[in-house]
Amino acid sequence: MTAVSLLATVVYVALLLFFILMWARFIFDILTNFVRGFKPRGLLLVVAEAAYTVTDPPLRAVRKVLPPIRFGGTALDFGWSLVMLAVIILMSVVSAGIGL
Repeated sequence: MTAVSLLATVVYVALLLFFILMWARFIFDILTNFVRGFKPRGLLLVVAEAAYTVTDPPLRAVRKVLPPIRFGGTALDFGWSLVMLAVIILMSVVSAGIGL
């Protein structure tokens, strides 16, 4: 295994972990919006904290460039979608580079 292949594998695994944390964040956001009184405890709290800590900086950066679009009392936030799209594209590029 060459150094470039090893580096590409490490980058791919990091992107995959970030991808999983983005889905975890999505699930926690849905739960907090639709389940009254939902407060994660124990291991679930650790997972939620990790998901929000890791995914907040990229989402904030995207939301600075493209803030949520307001429609009366609601808002459309494309930050999560754009970050996920970028991660999927990067995973595809990296996986093509290592031959997955």
